[in-house]
Amino acid sequence: NVDIPNRPAVVIAMATYRRPGPLFAAIEALCDQAMSVDPTAEIVVVDNDPDGGARATVRRFADRGVRYVHEPLPGISAARNRAMSEARNADALVFIDDDELPADGWLRALVGAWQAWGDAAVAGPVEHVFGGPIDPWIAASGVFERRRRPSGSVVRGAATSNLLLDVRQLREYGLVFDPRFGISGGSDTMLTHSLTKRGARIRWCDDAPVIEHVDPARISRSWVRFRMLRTSNGWSRTQILLADTSLGRVGTKVSLAGKATLLAARGAARYVSGVLGGGVRQRSRGERDLWSGFGMGLACIGIAKYETDDALRTVLRRAGGCRPAEATARPGE
Repeated sequence: NVDIPNRPAVVIAMATYRRPGPLFAAIEALCDQAMSVDPTAEIVVVDNDPDGGARATVRRFADRGVRYVHEPLPGISAARNRAMSEARNADALVFIDDDELPADGWLRALVGAWQAWGDAAVAGPVEHVFGGPIDPWIAASGVFERRRRPSGSVVRGAATSNLLLDVRQLREYGLVFDPRFGISGGSDTMLTHSLTKRGARIRWCDDAPVIEHVDPARISRSWVRFRMLRTSNGWSRTQILLADTSLGRVGTKVSLAGKATLLAARGAARYVSGVLGGGVRQRSRGERDLWSGFGMGLACIGIAKYETDDALRTVLRRAGGCRPAEATARPGE
């Protein structure tokens, strides 16, 4: 265990990009959370909009100690690394997304777990809440299902949607968010897996959830398909890059290619079963496996898929359509 101060300096960082409505609500909630630890945590909002569109929103909270930082270099890696730079004198850096709200006691639970365990990082759950009904195909896909674990469980990696990082340990390991994942996403996966590969420990705090309020109007079947492909592609790229040698990377690619083939085959079987009467869940889970296998396979041949890959998104919109559906189902039901 490391020697952690009894009164750690904590920075809460939130990267944002053109989300003024959710951003205001998130900052307001974080201001109350910041006062729950001693000393009061500092809130830093990193605006990744080249036009600095969040400046006016954030500065409405200047009298409450919220600090605005403009990072015009495009990409989430740049925004996260800027947050790390701004927190260089802190003991702990806590990340949360700009479309999330912390549950009561979130920050106190996260910081308390870190102080008790002395680990390099502590991750917490994300709960999704929808403002209305969503397409049952999307609900059945499982894309919004997040695994819950007992507090104290050791995990291999984590996302910055709800994550505390020990600043001193990060510095000792010399880790930053990899710019190769700046546009595609996955830099948090790369950093946290790099931590555990070096022998550091990440543990789960189930008592520190955040809530993501998802507007169902933003969610379509094409969006879900692309997310499945992009996340599997990003995860697979991290596994290849984490291999120590050229031979190791080749071996990882071969292993991933085999898994991609099996995943796609299972997906095809599930989809056909769903079409023949297995229902929406079988069809949806079948497509999830197919697109995830596709993303994994693309990583094996060195292709990265990006959030801004408009051509592929057009193909996905046309693949089976993205028909709106009257539904009351929610993820997990």
